[in-house]
Amino acid sequence: MNTPLLFLPLIVDHEDKSSPLKNRIRKNYRHLRKWANRTKTNCFRIYDRDIKEYPLAIDFYDGRFCVHYFTSNRESNAPRKDLYETVMAALDSLLHASPELIYWRTRVKRDKKEQYEKISRTKQFFSVFEYGLQFKVNLTDYLDTGLFLDHRETRQLVASMAAGKRVLNLFAYTCSFSVHAAAAGALFTKSVDLSNTYTEWGRENFLLNSLPLTNNLIIREDCLRFLKEEREVYDVIIIDPPTISRSKKMNQMFDIQKDYPFLISKALSLLSRGGVIIFSTNSRDFDFDKSLFDGCAIVDISKKTIPLDFHNQKIHRCWKISLTN
Repeated sequence: MNTPLLFLPLIVDHEDKSSPLKNRIRKNYRHLRKWANRTKTNCFRIYDRDIKEYPLAIDFYDGRFCVHYFTSNRESNAPRKDLYETVMAALDSLLHASPELIYWRTRVKRDKKEQYEKISRTKQFFSVFEYGLQFKVNLTDYLDTGLFLDHRETRQLVASMAAGKRVLNLFAYTCSFSVHAAAAGALFTKSVDLSNTYTEWGRENFLLNSLPLTNNLIIREDCLRFLKEEREVYDVIIIDPPTISRSKKMNQMFDIQKDYPFLISKALSLLSRGGVIIFSTNSRDFDFDKSLFDGCAIVDISKKTIPLDFHNQKIHRCWKISLTN
């Protein structure tokens, strides 16, 4: 696969003492642009709730922008008019972003049993690069875009240990972990997710990178049911489940705090000698009881997996699990 030539725009705008948000975006982007060019990446976070008065995260996707507005007000999804106008003006001034290139998302703290639903049906897909690999994203139809940017370094970690290995990716979403593993020389990958939409999306991600589906299987199945029946052995297992999930296709509601002992125990039974499990969650309330897993080495690697563009160090937690006997 040819190494991509990426175009990341320069900022020529001068400091504006009247706009702290604009100045912070400028500073962040200038710092990240050098790293992005070097790593062949054109999707990253350029603002991460750095200033209290601006409760936002802003992600750059190859010239398009996804603005996440965080609110505790469940009655209103719209940002304040002045906040909206400040963001739009800053992105236009700094990066020549016209309104049609800026997509807003409202993030509301939800009750435990609430689900995120599909929010549109525009099917406006385009591809971005992450460490030289292509991934399809969609900034209009779903609350999430198809690529969780906070796991960029976790995917690099998996890629670094994948050569010649058999890899299982549970709750695979759009298969980005598996694509990185396959591109790094994995002998075989298997990706499991319950969603028809995401498994098809994952196939397209493999094809975008000219990776064969013959030794990169994608299975549409409830991961709990899959683990009860699976008998193959793997060298690397990725477990990155949602906090809560419910579907008519599932026998029961999935709850990470309740179900993680089963997930990890079953994954350990499928793990080769010398193999590794990478387990992650974005649940802020998650309590990991290591005493439930005898004969294991469990190391918290969260700090190593937080990307440089994410200033919120609690965006996710991540552990490396291996057998010791």
